[in-house]
Amino acid sequence: MGGGNHSPSPSQDFHGILNVAKTGVSIKDIGKAYKNLIMRWHPQTSTLTKQNQNSTMMGAFRHQSLDNFFSPPSTSTSMAPNFLSKSSSTRTFNPNTPSLNTLSKSASRRSSVNISYSGFLSKKKVLPVEKKVECTLEELCYGCEKKINITRDVHSDNGTMIQEEELLRIKVKPGWKNGTKITFEGVGDEKPGCLPADVTFLIEEIKHQVFTRHGDDLEMQVEIPLVQALTGCYVSIPLLSGEKMNLQLNDIIQPGYEKVIAGQGMPSNKKQGRRGDLRIKFQVDFPTELTDEQRSEILGILHESP
Repeated sequence: MGGGNHSPSPSQDFHGILNVAKTGVSIKDIGKAYKNLIMRWHPQTSTLTKQNQNSTMMGAFRHQSLDNFFSPPSTSTSMAPNFLSKSSSTRTFNPNTPSLNTLSKSASRRSSVNISYSGFLSKKKVLPVEKKVECTLEELCYGCEKKINITRDVHSDNGTMIQEEELLRIKVKPGWKNGTKITFEGVGDEKPGCLPADVTFLIEEIKHQVFTRHGDDLEMQVEIPLVQALTGCYVSIPLLSGEKMNLQLNDIIQPGYEKVIAGQGMPSNKKQGRRGDLRIKFQVDFPTELTDEQRSEILGILHESP
């Protein structure tokens, strides 16, 4: 459209412009009427006179919020969908609900009409942008909230491109795995003639010093001296929560021996309230040197064993 500013007067009849009823009209009907109006006044199918008229009417309509097509609704019976509301300064994403209902933004320079009905213009969508979000094993086990600032290119009121900062929030759920994807629709860069890009965040698990994850199970390595492996012992085992568990070993421990602690692994995404296991693999620390006397004693003991 033209670069001039069009401020609609209160007397303008937008229902008449769109040729829709003032009451009982649905958002789908308004969108259809809006699309027809655009096609009717498209520069390729209209004369110069029509283009000038289009500039006047469509410019006024473009800057008018969709809320003007309805009488002010009560807060409990609002006819407008959630994703058209203007609320907080951030867009929050909840993977369990549709992304449009979970994104919120401060009062925008662009009208809600441009946001909600951009699909009617058959615009191409800019390729999505992928960003990594690092999470510790503890964060993936117990959940957390990640706050991420992004900078993107957007259209200003005068048609130029400017950079805009926005804060996105990701609620990491317990049990999320490495490679989990979270997509925020339409919060990426804007380009002329295209729909705004989506931004996809990819969960990247930070390597843990003690534990290795295998699905919902955790695995750790414990090394004990040969004498304890043969005679039994108590071993203090660290848990992901930061606590410690005292484990009594009465069996003869061989290299690769595994002890399983049920319910001390990662939360299950598929089965709520269920956790995997902690698998402890033992390595035996053999002595590097033995005296002749020690060798004889060991040999005598082993010969006497059944």
